[in-house]
Amino acid sequence: MTRVVRAALALLALSACRAPHGTARSVGTVEATEVDIAPLVSARVTRMHVDEGAVVRAGDTLVSLTLSTMQPDLEARRARLATAQAQLRDLEQGARPAELARAAADLRAAEADAVRADADVKRLGPLAQSGTVSAQTFDAAVSASRAADAKRDAARQAYRLLQEGARPEQVQAARAEVANARAALAATEGNASDLVLIAPVAGVVLERHAEPGEILRAGEPALTLGDLAHPWVRIYVDQQAMPTIRVGDPATAVLDDYPNVRIPGRVVAIRDKAEFTPRVAFTEEERADLVFGVKIDLLDTTGLAKPGLPVTVSVMGSAPRAPGGSGDKPPSVAIPTRP
Repeated sequence: MTRVVRAALALLALSACRAPHGTARSVGTVEATEVDIAPLVSARVTRMHVDEGAVVRAGDTLVSLTLSTMQPDLEARRARLATAQAQLRDLEQGARPAELARAAADLRAAEADAVRADADVKRLGPLAQSGTVSAQTFDAAVSASRAADAKRDAARQAYRLLQEGARPEQVQAARAEVANARAALAATEGNASDLVLIAPVAGVVLERHAEPGEILRAGEPALTLGDLAHPWVRIYVDQQAMPTIRVGDPATAVLDDYPNVRIPGRVVAIRDKAEFTPRVAFTEEERADLVFGVKIDLLDTTGLAKPGLPVTVSVMGSAPRAPGGSGDKPPSVAIPTRP
């Protein structure tokens, strides 16, 4: 802050005078809350739906953008979700009747083979002992019987597993995969919706920063909206006025070109820290430079309070609080007027 600007602001605070009945007056500039409309991802502008000066409502479409990879990503996410859902349904429903019938048939065939192989062993046993058949033939029959028994046991186990269905852990894992795929799709759909910029609040388009065909980086504004329906002004008061101003106090603003039009307002914020002061205030003149910012919301129904216009604001202050006082009525304090 340069000495010239600091001196000007201090002079502005000094010009705030104390009128009778505890009224503080100061000069400020009408301002409006500005909102930058920007994409969350880098994208190309395809259409600007509004021009500067347009009045928009909350929810109106302002800008359309495009991203070449967005549609393929959406299709891939949807396909992944469909696959995960199909696998979950398959596990939850269990085996189909045709699969159970086939497993039962395989089991019966395996049991029949085991019975036949066991009969061959019983038949060839005495013959092998008498020497009618060779030992190799008997050993082959024993091996075939054991293989048939193993095949029968495997078929029996497979049939039982089909009847029981999938394990709970498998179903739980499949459900988790569905949830993961659904969340990924929702995130991609959210990114796709972010390519359509809508008005978060009602207001007026103050500036248009982009045109169709331009590429906007993430966070780079395409438009700037102004909430002109709720103007406000910040004034600066000196330390003598501070004890009498509180949040909620009524205020009145008067435009220079319309001295007969009074715009009501209300104090909504008071800064606790002094501004525009020297580093060390040695003298009384330097201490007079201490000022405090006071924000006032204006209830403008005339539409005259446009951003940038200077206004004279009068704040109807209250009596200052007694230091360390209780809930009793504070005593009257005379506030001297600056010469």
